Amino acid sequence: MDLYIYYKVKEADVARLLAAVAGMQAALAQRHGVACQLKRRPGAKEGLQTWMEVYAATPDGFAAALQQAVAEAGVDQYTTGLRHTEAFMDVVPCA
Repeated sequence: MDLYIYYKVKEADVARLLAAVAGMQAALAQRHGVACQLKRRPGAKEGLQTWMEVYAATPDGFAAALQQAVAEAGVDQYTTGLRHTEAFMDVVPCA
């Protein structure tokens, strides 16, 4: 299962959020063997950027580990509103 988590961040908090998420993702990659990415939409709207964390091929129990890592890294203090999580799985082609 791949996880896609998106949220808003105030432009004034970008540097602090980047430091928090980069450290968190490095630790998650090492502990759980997942490939992590951090993306954002180009530009900003009303002083807010939209960021997305991507975690590919996550193992069972990873969502709980991610939740704990977010809390430990203090990520939520730099975001505005909720973190939205979407889960996707690979499509197995027919034939």
